[in-house]
Amino acid sequence: MDAKHSYNPFIDALSCPLVDFYQAEGYKPDDSVSYLMRRIIALLAHGVERELEPTGLTNAQWVPLLKLYMGRGSTAAELARQCDLDAGSMTRLLDRLEAKQLCRRTRSCDDRRVVNLELTDAGRAAAREIPGILCGVQNALLAGFSVEEWQTLKSYLRRMLDTAQTLQIPTEKNEK
Repeated sequence: MDAKHSYNPFIDALSCPLVDFYQAEGYKPDDSVSYLMRRIIALLAHGVERELEPTGLTNAQWVPLLKLYMGRGSTAAELARQCDLDAGSMTRLLDRLEAKQLCRRTRSCDDRRVVNLELTDAGRAAAREIPGILCGVQNALLAGFSVEEWQTLKSYLRRMLDTAQTLQIPTEKNEK
């Protein structure tokens, strides 16, 4: 293989050559895809939090609230998996949402270990506002993009996500 392509058993599952876009010699972290993505996510999160300020929701709180609203989890364990949180973090987050009277927890009659979740009327009302806020912030970040550029960007990001998921090393957390 030439200098631009090398074999890496870690990505053998991809059935394609590895292109060495980055080289250790002369590596500039600020030019890396991971740095750029982290910066974009941080700025996006800051914008969302700023827009959510009147609702009293934080970045950590809107995600599970929206997932509950969209039916992506009906138990604390399911929601923790959906939000990629451990059980303790999810419990603390649900404590805060419950204190704001946005959701309710009830023990399952069939299995006391299972904690069922439901949104209150106030929780549903708050969750209904979230998509508009997310759209506004994301659209602002995409100012100047054409529809074609936006679609191409999403296509590239999905491709990177698919590759990253293929490369993901199984861990105890994501095997469950």
